[in-house]
Amino acid sequence: MRDKTLVIGAVMYPGFEMLDMFGPLEMFSLVTCCPVQIVMIAQDDKPVSTAMGQSPGGGPAVTPDATFVTAPAADILLVPGGFGTLAELENSVLLGYLRQAASEARLVCTVCTGSVLLAKAGALKGRRATSNKQFFALTQMAEADVDWVESARWVEHGKYFTSSGVSAGMDMSLAVINRLFGAEEAEAVASVAEYTWHRDAASDPFTADLNKAARQMGLV
Repeated sequence: MRDKTLVIGAVMYPGFEMLDMFGPLEMFSLVTCCPVQIVMIAQDDKPVSTAMGQSPGGGPAVTPDATFVTAPAADILLVPGGFGTLAELENSVLLGYLRQAASEARLVCTVCTGSVLLAKAGALKGRRATSNKQFFALTQMAEADVDWVESARWVEHGKYFTSSGVSAGMDMSLAVINRLFGAEEAEAVASVAEYTWHRDAASDPFTADLNKAARQMGLV
């Protein structure tokens, strides 16, 4: 792995959460032991709006580098969550791409409700996974045969890494770097980013807020 370019395929859809995406990408971009290529991927070649607060399309737009058709095979597939998740649960084109890309990637990473999209695509069947705690009820809208873990900063099951909400993706990405390149590289990345790496995957202080926002929005 150290002798080849590490290709990160970052999947975008309208209303994805900015930190879900760019927190992990920042960590991956700081890896020094091999070249890193980040490819922003979307359904078509039009700029994709991000979430702003609870507005699915109110944030800045990001221009994709490739589409679902033209995207290269990814070593790491990254799927963010966000307020756009609900609409995308009915997007058969996105779900089909996630199913195929996840099967081909060396590692698959989700942040927040990105795991719900991956589960809806059938890619997490029979696996342990976690998701955003305040919207954990959304997991019930996805594939039933998933062992959803309520209390976890992130969960690793085989080649799949799923993290809790928003900032948890940075802890997860450092765990991925640790798996691929060792603790010294992960620690160096965290240091350069001036980030305190929460290394205990089972330590989740936000479980106390389980479904808090989902209840406020009438989802449960």
